[in-house]
Amino acid sequence: MYEYIKAIHIIFVVCWMAGLFYIVRLFIYHTEAQQKPEPDRRVLSEQFEIMERKLWYIIAVPSMVLTLLAGISMLILAPAWLQQGWMHIKLTFVVGLIIYHHICQSKIKQMRKGIFKWTSTQLRLWNELATIFLFAIVFLVVLKSSLNWIFGVIGIIVFALILMSAVKIYKYLREKK
Repeated sequence: MYEYIKAIHIIFVVCWMAGLFYIVRLFIYHTEAQQKPEPDRRVLSEQFEIMERKLWYIIAVPSMVLTLLAGISMLILAPAWLQQGWMHIKLTFVVGLIIYHHICQSKIKQMRKGIFKWTSTQLRLWNELATIFLFAIVFLVVLKSSLNWIFGVIGIIVFALILMSAVKIYKYLREKK
């Protein structure tokens, strides 16, 4: 039974992450659409709102719920995992990902009201945070206690710096055109 639940957990983690990655891309396009003249701005905003709502409530939210239910089920079936240090760190990153998810949900509500507080560059950086969470969680799960924590932390920091630099370079190249 554990292996079936684990497979379900992995499938819905993939779906949840896809939803998180794509929702922020939609936020970027939705934000950039605000620079368009009317009626393009209105038409694009209406379309992005539909896409955001469907992606969020049909894919992202159900995937998060099923991921969490499967993860909790695995911990109930194998409670010894809760004795492992790597699991505590993994669960901390999972809590961070849940917070990230809820911040994205609040962005959907803001944009629906016509409130655009973040620039497209800020949203691009925000999108990379989900990537950092994903890398940290996957490496923790795969390497478990064999992970050298110092190199792991340094690796995540270097990875984050590379992602942020890539966003800045992309912005520079886009503005140069």
